[in-house]
Parts: sequence; C-alpha cells; structure tokens
Amino acid sequence: MKRVLLLEPYYGGSHRYFLEGLQRHVPARYRLLTLPARKWKMRMQLSAPWFVEQVKNLPPGERYFDTVLCSSYVDAAVLRALLSRVPGWSRDARLCLYFHENQLTYPQRHDAGAHQFAAINFHSALAADAIAFNSAYNARTFLDGCRKYLKAAESELSLPGVIDELYRKSRVLFPGVDFPERERRPGPAAFPVIVWNHRWEHDKNPERFFQALTELARRHLDFRLIVAGQSFRTIPVCFEHIRRDFAGRLLHFGYAPSHREYLALLNRGDLVVSTALHEFYGIAVIEAVRAGCRPLLPNRLSYPELFAEEYLYGEDEFVDKFAEALHKPRLDDDEADRLTGRFGWPTLTPAYREWLFEEKNGVGSLSLPMPSGLAG
Repeated sequence: MKRVLLLEPYYGGSHRYFLEGLQRHVPARYRLLTLPARKWKMRMQLSAPWFVEQVKNLPPGERYFDTVLCSSYVDAAVLRALLSRVPGWSRDARLCLYFHENQLTYPQRHDAGAHQFAAINFHSALAADAIAFNSAYNARTFLDGCRKYLKAAESELSLPGVIDELYRKSRVLFPGVDFPERERRPGPAAFPVIVWNHRWEHDKNPERFFQALTELARRHLDFRLIVAGQSFRTIPVCFEHIRRDFAGRLLHFGYAPSHREYLALLNRGDLVVSTALHEFYGIAVIEAVRAGCRPLLPNRLSYPELFAEEYLYGEDEFVDKFAEALHKPRLDDDEADRLTGRFGWPTLTPAYREWLFEEKNGVGSLSLPMPSGLAG
C-alpha cells in the first residue's frame, strides 16, 4: 500500500475536514503531521523547517514515502530542499500541493509585507510535482496573479514558459464532502427559515446580509433566522445588530456546539444565503443545500461553477431575488442530491487516487480538468 506523508500547518476548519475525508476514502498508509489552526503567517514562514525536524525524529526506516501532500500554507520549495538533506529520505517522493486558498488573490488589509506570502505560494507551485486547486476560480486567480507577478519584473527578469509549466501540472479537484445519512426533517415551518452559516468575518460580507434583512423587514416579509458559523476575537458589529434587531426571529445565533447540532440546524432551514466578497470554494453552502436549503448566491467567485444560474444573483437584484426566494419551497431530497452529488467523496475518490499516485511523467486524465483558457 502507498505511503503518504500529510503536512498541514493550519489543522482546523476546511483544511482539517479535507484531510480527515481523504484518509477515510483514499486507501493508503498515512502519516499526519500538523500544527494548530492559528497564526497563518508564521506557519507559512516557518512550518517547512519545523516539519523537516519532525521527519528527522522518525526512525530511519520510517522516512520513506511515495507521496508528500501539503497545503499552500507550507513553503514547499524550502520543504523539498531541506528534506533532500535528511538521511534516509525518499528523494523520489511525489510532492503534491493543494490550494484551499491563494495569497495572490486573498485580500490583505494594508499589509506591507503581504507580497512575501504571494512569493511563497509561487515558489511552492514551482517546486511541486502536482498541484490541485479546490475550484477553477482559485486556479484562475492564482495563475492570473502569477502572470502579473512575473510581468512586473519582465524587463529585467524574464521567465518565459513558467505559467505554462504551472498550468500543465495543475488540476481542479473539489475537496470531497462526507454527506451524512438524512434525518427526518421537521414539518413545514410557519415562516421561511433563512440560514447564514459562514465565518463571522468581513470577507463574508455580513454587513450586506444585515442590510438585506432590514429591507425585507421593511417590506413586511416575515421569516425566521438561523445564524451559525465560526467567530473569532474580533466580530463585525453587524452581528450585534442582527441579534438586537431580529431577536424575535432568531431560532439560533452563534457557533453550533457540535457537528451533529450544526447539521440539525441546517435541516431546519429553507434558504441558505451568501453575500461573500471572497470565496474559493463553499463547503458551508454545499452542506446546507444537501440538507434541503435552496441556495441564493452571488454570480461570481467560485459559485457559478458550483450551482446553476437560477440559484445566483447579480448585486443590483440581490434584495428582490432574496424576497422572491422566501416564497419558494425548500429542496426535496432528490433535488438536493442532484445538486450536491458531484461534491461527495465517492464521486471524487478516483481522481484523488490518480492525482496522488500517478508517475511523475504520467499524463493521467482526471474527472475535473482545469477549464480551457488558463494557460498562457
């Protein structure tokens, strides 16, 4: 059986969820090395040498791996260079790099040093044997960012062919979702139930969500609210406004104490809404849709490749489409399955086996190839 070394310096949230699912569904002998999900900048700068030290602590006979898989929070170029000096290291190990996000696109708030993290992503991609992105949107923005990055230096440092090289070893592979067995849904609610289940941060644009709720209330539309999702030390003030202004409509407010309770909340919903300014994939939405929530999503970012146009909105029509959606029924089981089946691990597992274990000079055909037009 193949031996796989998993390296994740930000082991929480979607990163942890992804690796747990991978280990359940793709047979291999895994060794998992992780760091807690905090201080991502420090992780990008220092996790590679730290992981190398952990490999050095392994018995010499356990330092052989067929594949190394790390997320883009690891400086893969430094990792590869340092591992080559470890006695007994398997120098022919295939290095796979998975992008949950990319720093050439991710919004940085007035951070003068942000360019160093973009450079780490770029160098990591060059050092990797194989690259996968969790969406075509992620792939496109990364490669476009790399083009701009290189163009700024081309008068003195020309690197022709680099983007083509990155494209040739890249794939789009959705992070698989483990869909639980359905529980009995409650009967129809007296009023439609709106679900917000995203991180409580500004890049998810909760301010726009609050404004829309206020306008719907002004139009005398009745609804109930489930506001879930992870919060951090600094919480956008609009959440306090939601708690205050919609207290009588709230069925839940705050982080669900367990995954089971979180799924039970989704099961009560009729409509899941996103107003995100930044989204590389959208597991929270997919989970809610699987539970029967009709999606209402921006017609941008990763969403157009996940759901059909009927579930998307343009910015100028958001509130009107929101109001219309309140009158539509929740999804039945067959429709929910049809919309989400391609994101499940059973569908994606063969493509992951090929990506992780194909020979370095193999061509291979994955079920989710990158869209045309990204190379250049």
